[in-house]
Amino acid sequence: MPTQYHIKCRPGDVAECVLLPGDPARVEVIASHWDSAHKVAENREYVTYTGTYKGAPISCMSTGIGCPSTAIGIEELARCGATTFLRVGTCGTFQDHVKVGDLAIFDSAVREDGTSKAYAPVEFPAVASVDVVNACIQAAKSHDVLAHVGTTRSADTFYASHPAPGSSFGGYWQSNWKQRFEDLRRMNVIAAEMEASTIFVLARVWGLRAGGVSVVLDNMMKLGEEADEFDPEAQLDHSAAYINKLAVVGSEAVRILHEAG
Repeated sequence: MPTQYHIKCRPGDVAECVLLPGDPARVEVIASHWDSAHKVAENREYVTYTGTYKGAPISCMSTGIGCPSTAIGIEELARCGATTFLRVGTCGTFQDHVKVGDLAIFDSAVREDGTSKAYAPVEFPAVASVDVVNACIQAAKSHDVLAHVGTTRSADTFYASHPAPGSSFGGYWQSNWKQRFEDLRRMNVIAAEMEASTIFVLARVWGLRAGGVSVVLDNMMKLGEEADEFDPEAQLDHSAAYINKLAVVGSEAVRILHEAG
């Protein structure tokens, strides 16, 4: 098998279980919690580390932002022997009982992305693997981390659905964002992010495993309440403590899956 074009990995370079953050800078942070780790490859948005965590082989590869680059990454990881994909990232929430700093464990995803539709019709469900979900729940409990389990919404845009009064930008949903978010809240969707739906669909189509866990950084229903616009620098708290908590829970979930066989 030749070196994969985008991620620059070959069979043997990655473990069967791979953590998938979006931000390349978070890969080294996550790997710092392992017993051993080394950089395998770095190309474009894809940074890959492989090592061991409490005896479990483990890899971590960044995917960049959104479903298109994520699909490319996991396509090539699967060709290198990866069989379990766990999204570890950040998200917003539509629910007031879910607080900033909590974890959201995804058992399913609303498919508001375009990429997954190239692999399966929209009627095909985007669902996580039960054993991966359970491993994430167990990992969170073992570290006394508050986690909420439920459905996420995966979308292709970061700004288009947010309020931007006085601007020509914002897209189709900009004028009706509150009603759209309220609909998702009423449907008990707990999170909003940009990758999980495609990860779940591709893994299910291929007969592999997938799951997702993210740290909550903001409440989507409250965006723009003060300034009447979406300012990510002002609204989002990218605390290092949150990312470290996410790294430990994700790595612990991989250990649980490895020991379960």
